[in-house]
Amino acid sequence: MLSWDLSPGSELIVNGAEWTVEAFEPQVGKVVLVRPEGTPWLTSVRQLMHHPSCRPSTRTRKDLPAASRGRQPKAMTDLTPEKQRLTLLRLAHLREAETGYRSGDPHLSAPGEPRPQYDPDTTTLTQRRQAKAEELRQTAAQDPDQAAALSLKQAGYRTLIRWDMDRRRFGPIGCADDRWLREATGRRISPAVREALFAVRAETLHRSKLSAKDRERLIHQYVRETFGPDEPVPSYETLRVVWREWFGSTGARQRYVRSAARAQEVATGRHVVVHRPGQVVALDTTILPVKVREDVFGDPVSVHLTLALDVYTHSIVAFRLTLVSDTSIDVAMVLRDVMMPLPMRPDWGEEMEWAYPGVPATLVADFAGHKVAGLPFFAPETVTTDHGSVYKNHHLIEVQRVIGANIRPARVLRPTDKQAVERAFGAIQSLLFRILPGYQGVDAADRGVDPEADACLTVAQMEHLIATWVVRIWQNRRFGAYAPSWDPAGDHSPNSLFAASMAQGGFALQIPPAELYYQLLPTHRVMIHGRRGVKIKNLWYDGDALEDYRHQLSRRGGVAKNKYVFHRDPRDPCFVFFQDPRTHDWHTLRWTGLPDEGQVPAFSDARVREVLREVRSRGLAPKSDAELLPLLLELVGGNIPVEQWPTRLTKTQRVEHAREMAQAAAAAADRPADAVSAPATTGEESKRPVEEDNVVPLRWRERARQGQSAVDDERRRRREDTVRGRPAPSPALAQRLRERSLLTLPDEEDSDDAEGKL
Repeated sequence: MLSWDLSPGSELIVNGAEWTVEAFEPQVGKVVLVRPEGTPWLTSVRQLMHHPSCRPSTRTRKDLPAASRGRQPKAMTDLTPEKQRLTLLRLAHLREAETGYRSGDPHLSAPGEPRPQYDPDTTTLTQRRQAKAEELRQTAAQDPDQAAALSLKQAGYRTLIRWDMDRRRFGPIGCADDRWLREATGRRISPAVREALFAVRAETLHRSKLSAKDRERLIHQYVRETFGPDEPVPSYETLRVVWREWFGSTGARQRYVRSAARAQEVATGRHVVVHRPGQVVALDTTILPVKVREDVFGDPVSVHLTLALDVYTHSIVAFRLTLVSDTSIDVAMVLRDVMMPLPMRPDWGEEMEWAYPGVPATLVADFAGHKVAGLPFFAPETVTTDHGSVYKNHHLIEVQRVIGANIRPARVLRPTDKQAVERAFGAIQSLLFRILPGYQGVDAADRGVDPEADACLTVAQMEHLIATWVVRIWQNRRFGAYAPSWDPAGDHSPNSLFAASMAQGGFALQIPPAELYYQLLPTHRVMIHGRRGVKIKNLWYDGDALEDYRHQLSRRGGVAKNKYVFHRDPRDPCFVFFQDPRTHDWHTLRWTGLPDEGQVPAFSDARVREVLREVRSRGLAPKSDAELLPLLLELVGGNIPVEQWPTRLTKTQRVEHAREMAQAAAAAADRPADAVSAPATTGEESKRPVEEDNVVPLRWRERARQGQSAVDDERRRRREDTVRGRPAPSPALAQRLRERSLLTLPDEEDSDDAEGKL
């Protein structure tokens, strides 16, 4: 039974906090407990005994050996091999005094056992203990050095009784001397030196890197000026070891030491245990190490791969390929892809279809409207990103509000926050990218002769290859070091782990509606002009959806007072989207500069800014966006002859045109099917199927013809606006001469009509 010591100075643990007994009045059952900070606590013995989280501290318990007070219980493994041998020798003496046999068992007796003074049949336990004490005294008198080495010099009758009691309570370790396991107090640092160490630590974080000898001088200076020259300071070696124990190694760069110190100041000390899919999704972007060919000119280019990885199942739930670099809208669409099921593609077999137990594939297909591939989809709870500018903007803040997730950047110098997605990039590179033509290697020294010439896959083909590899290979790949904690020795893959999580916690079959695309786009708050529509990013948009709101305010308050909200996809400025305030239906507004027939070649915000700069340089002041169209077509290369495209444009210009086409195609693929009447032509992403032959032809010739047709359509529209009706054809030359000649005889019919009138 556990006995409590409530004498003054004893310690109690109440709700995990240490309290010291300051006063105890047993006659009335009152106890006064104090802490270093806070007010004293006056309580009773009854309340302490019935408190569910109150126990005596192991540091002051008298019923524990000294080697176990304030520490974990002592064990034989804590002793050195030499001390373990001495402990077993003590145990053998104790067993012989109790049973007459050193082994403690008559069946395992040694030759000559039991000795007469230890025979249990003729002696009592007290007689045997007294005989053993006399034997130990004689051994110490005959060979003092050996007795001191065996620690048996002071062993007597009461010592044998104490060893026996401790052996029954703690096992063989009870025979060990507590001095063999004395407390490791470390180096004694005075309060003055401790204050100097932390002061020099704070000072050196702002200075350039200093050596240990320099820090020692600063510590001496601080102690001397603050506490006087008589205050002792430890040696250089002690200060160096203590600095290393308290603040870690000093081999890092100074800028990284400062950032690590700042991260330590805000560290909570708590670790997040990921135990379900979607709890943490790691998001990162890297340059694809394989050269691919863009879909407009066919030039080899580098693309960026944005990857979304579920940390629990290590499933690649979404990815995107973007030319040149990704933007916040690309990241928003990746998060949308995480929430949407992946459609089956024409060349995928049944083995790649949804096969997770618990939710039939037909049920998922009914909700999605198409067959679904075997890839997890869910609403992410926390998204971990790096510190790139694409992840730090107001648009992403609005995106996390819409999808209900927390987008958090990884902590500085904390690779564990995002190590899963970094390892995934390395695994994809070693398993797939290295064997593809056009692979660039890890650096310039390991690069091939001409990786750009070896590139043979287009962007669409590479996207389809990665999607197929993810569903067929990555999701079924056996885990190595990423096995779950509840089955570390079992065989698991991302698919099997996701299926197990579905069986444990269920699966929420929630597919976001098509309107999520509009909600994830950047917003613009503007007024509606009565005749021209709305002006967004220096372009005017108009449509029938604005008819009921041209001459009335939105009645919104706050910063956007009396303004309407419009959503715009930066990848395709040809359209903006407007949600009707009354019906909440989404409508598409076209740029007023677009011709009624045909389509203008794709362009981006950068191209619009270039057009406006050119307009200002030419001194033009256009009154409508229709006047900007010819200038825009000239800049995008629409009026350049087809034969001169590859020679007139530089590689940078070709990449810019290809990027605009890819962005417009990606925006068209992300839009709902009923948003714009024009069908999507290119840019199938990770959640959109590609063509059956998986080949996207080079379209720079079609792009040139498209630009020329846009110019013709614009000219035709202007002529039709000028002349409303169709003009009559001009008469022949002979007919015009007969009409004007005075010698021409009238026809007979004309003569009869003239006589009748007379």
